[in-house]
Amino acid sequence: MFGQKKEFVKKMYHVGDVVELVHMDDAQAPPSGTRGEILFVDDIGQIHVRWENGSGLALIYGEDRFKVVERKGE
Repeated sequence: MFGQKKEFVKKMYHVGDVVELVHMDDAQAPPSGTRGEILFVDDIGQIHVRWENGSGLALIYGEDRFKVVERKGE
């Protein structure tokens, strides 16, 4: 199951996509509405983002809520 989730995340989210945070249950989370660019998806399926406020906190698919606002190349 874990491998399937990781592969799904890697297919859905790409380097350069821009995401907007809806909610992250973490004291260090950027504020809701913060946008950032996906840097990479790691081997356990975490989505690493360069947030516009300087944070580098990764998104966890299925736990954090976010939306893609711009796809790479669009």
